[in-house]
Amino acid sequence: MFNQTIFDATARLVALLISAPLALTRAGDFFQSISAGYPQALEVPRVQGPPIWKDPSQLVDARVRDLIGRMSLAEKVSQTRADAPAIPRLGMPSYSYRSECIHGVLSTVPATVFPQVIGMAATWDTPLIHEEADVISTEARAIYNDYAAKHNGNCVVHHGISFFAPNINIVRDPRWGRGQETYGEDPFLTAQMAVAFIHGLQGDNPKYFKVIACPKHYAIHDGPEPQRHRLDARPSQTDLYGTYLPAFEAAIRQAHAGGVMAAYSAFYGVPDCANPFLLTTLLRDRWGFDGFVVSDGGAIHDIWTSHHYVPTREEAAAVCVKAGCDLCSQGADYDPLVHAVQRGFITEKQIDHALARDLRARFQLGLFDPPAMVPWSRLTLADDDTPAHEQLALKVAQESIVLLKNNGLLPLDRARIKRIAVIGPNAKSVPALKGNYAGIPARPVTILDGIKAVAGPDIEVTYQPGGPLALRRDLSNRPSPRTLNTAIAAAKAADIVIYVGGLSPQLEGEQMRPRSAESQTIGFYCGDRTRIELPSVQTHLLKMLKATGKAVVFINCSGSAVAMPWEARNLPAILQAWYPGEQGGRAVADVLFGNVNPAGRLPVTFYRSTSDLPEFDDYSMANRTYRYFKGTPLFAFGYGLSYTKFTYTQARVDRPSCTAEDSVKLSFTLANTGARDGDEVAQVYFHKLHADPSLPRLALCGFVRAHLAAGQKRTIRMNIPIERFHTWDIGRKKYVVRRGHYELLVGAASNDIRLSVPLRVE
Repeated sequence: MFNQTIFDATARLVALLISAPLALTRAGDFFQSISAGYPQALEVPRVQGPPIWKDPSQLVDARVRDLIGRMSLAEKVSQTRADAPAIPRLGMPSYSYRSECIHGVLSTVPATVFPQVIGMAATWDTPLIHEEADVISTEARAIYNDYAAKHNGNCVVHHGISFFAPNINIVRDPRWGRGQETYGEDPFLTAQMAVAFIHGLQGDNPKYFKVIACPKHYAIHDGPEPQRHRLDARPSQTDLYGTYLPAFEAAIRQAHAGGVMAAYSAFYGVPDCANPFLLTTLLRDRWGFDGFVVSDGGAIHDIWTSHHYVPTREEAAAVCVKAGCDLCSQGADYDPLVHAVQRGFITEKQIDHALARDLRARFQLGLFDPPAMVPWSRLTLADDDTPAHEQLALKVAQESIVLLKNNGLLPLDRARIKRIAVIGPNAKSVPALKGNYAGIPARPVTILDGIKAVAGPDIEVTYQPGGPLALRRDLSNRPSPRTLNTAIAAAKAADIVIYVGGLSPQLEGEQMRPRSAESQTIGFYCGDRTRIELPSVQTHLLKMLKATGKAVVFINCSGSAVAMPWEARNLPAILQAWYPGEQGGRAVADVLFGNVNPAGRLPVTFYRSTSDLPEFDDYSMANRTYRYFKGTPLFAFGYGLSYTKFTYTQARVDRPSCTAEDSVKLSFTLANTGARDGDEVAQVYFHKLHADPSLPRLALCGFVRAHLAAGQKRTIRMNIPIERFHTWDIGRKKYVVRRGHYELLVGAASNDIRLSVPLRVE
């Protein structure tokens, strides 16, 4: 029987063993190997005086210079690897910069698995996401401390405290398999979530980072997956500055991320990892970034083998370092820097400049200081995967669930239910809780287990798989008549049917092998989708279940938008559960039975059909996302229902006109007019009257998640900086707020505007 926990642990162990030999190898052999034919690279500088780099009373930059000044060229180059080996003669341990934590620490030991990132975005709750990130960084420090203590301070992959997170690429197209890792399609929502998450990870200590965040994949990276190693993205300036860059700028300017990961793709013919405009002009000169840039895994290799930007590995390594890519995230693709110096492609000083940024990060993490000086050095595995962290994972999952449709069936009435038939393969699936880039959950609660637990002993819960999520092209997994008949019989014998389907991380995700069983599935290819409709095998089963005459609740697990027009028309209730994390089953059941009033809101548009979409590899934003889509969505961005009702009244601003440098104070009254306590996500959009058609028809500029008891009324106040109205001026090559008449639109979704307030920008 397949055991996901054992599989995950084995995979992590294999990755660890691959990197461990480099960390623990005989240093002399390694440095000799990368310097073959160039013995000068092994020459060690003669440095007088005590090692300043070991003195925590010295300034960090002085310590960095001192350490670099004691290294040979070969040793310097070795430290530009993300899996940096030890330098025993200096007393310098190994360190791996390669760790992941987009929704929990990915490691070889159990750690709390929160909902996949797209579900985090659906909470629209930035304080909650900040709290989650703080917990993740606590667990990260605990795991690092435990490993380093057992291995003389050495650290290998998935045990470090610098993280390739968050993923803040924009979901341009729902077919992209990695959209699940992101905060959705809106630049403002993504930026707000990213800032909260980065602040939570890095902490607020004035001297040390708790952990380092490396937002990714800078700058343009959102499919198709099979093209990612050779893609040349050529967006318009309007789309570049209006859609693709804002979240990265916020991550640097507002959250002060300590690192950035550069993408595989090219930008107008120049690979991102070798692009001085992206890595130096924008990132460092304009935004003030002072951290390190790391390549995506294998991206340096792509420079000369896939993009054919330069002809040799030496030139590829040199051009990337000179452009501003300081660290090679995987493999030995920066080892040729030794011979690049020999051949004149780069100078040793230029390598020093990049290495200084890499090493500064390790000093800022406190890795070269006495543990007593570092606030988190006493954390142990007892601080990892705690009951309190489990409860937080449950809360995030509860807040993430979106009620897409409800004709009054939900919440379920216990008095009228004696038997529930749970049908569908995702009901018992642990992978469908986790999504990709997930750690190892110690106590995962599947949706079936959650329903059983919350239903209690007085309600019988039966289960049948009913068939696969999708059919393979050879139809080898087509459900047998017996499988279908058994599911239908279970439905007929029940008072209500709960179908748990959708997608899975085995179908959508990061670049999958084209010959894998999953990539031979109808509607999927290499991790992406070729069509966004719910797989027809599921719709066929749902039609059969509806034909029994029993009420059917559809729980859709997915990391992206799914077109489900038949289901939306014909089923009485639909929940969007995403990949809801280790406590996802309990959270779904709490919503079904009314223990929790759902208030998740969509961070992406749910389109009606694949035909609504432009070509997948078209990087123009025309007719994409709620800001530019000209059609009618199935479920709009920002949409979500509740078990209660909310009304909006009395919107006003503190001034009728303002300038681009001002902020306006917006207020409105929000009232819970229903019979249940609940949360509402109040959303504020701006719209420019008589605007250029190339600009967004409306755009999010503020939001708040507010809890109101039944019958409660509250005045909501928001401060809206007019700077949020800016758009890119191609002629002046800068952001401008265009003068004219605007409206502030207040509502419950992008297509459910309740109030509007006029505003003039002078």
